[in-house]
Amino acid sequence: MEVFVDALVTRKSSDIASSGGTMSEILQLVTFRLGNEDYAVNILKVQEINRMKEITRVPSTPTYVEGVINLRGKVIPVINLRSKFGLSDKDSDTQSRIMIMDIQGITMGLVVDAVSEVLRIPANIVESTPPMASNINTEYIKGIAKLEDRLIILLDMDMLVGKTEKTSLIEAAKSIE
Repeated sequence: MEVFVDALVTRKSSDIASSGGTMSEILQLVTFRLGNEDYAVNILKVQEINRMKEITRVPSTPTYVEGVINLRGKVIPVINLRSKFGLSDKDSDTQSRIMIMDIQGITMGLVVDAVSEVLRIPANIVESTPPMASNINTEYIKGIAKLEDRLIILLDMDMLVGKTEKTSLIEAAKSIE
């Protein structure tokens, strides 16, 4: 089991300037892949990252809800991000992971194709989302980071789950407990 307990690192402008960098906030992100695209979330949202495990299906839940898992005695709802974003289904493999996150006060798991790295980037390389930037709803997207060799879509995890969805996830977890 891989666990990320690091905190978001925000350095003061004076610290960055004295180290020869630009005067910008530094974002610390966990990056992951869905299909051919790179995504990232604020590291403070990520509690841990686990290999795939058996997921118990729960009836009458939205199609993107895979079910629930038992994580050290706690029942955690699990969302398949590929389904949530309208991407084609993919069987899990050795690279697939469940990212355990706190989203709107709910601990939940998100199934991703692979977790790539913890990345530190200056906030000034993140641009706002252009229209039609991807095939997912842009309300989930905080911005797009421009790195030398790739683009990374930054997700707003709190926008991922609406009030109706939040209620159904809580009910799904409670129905198993």
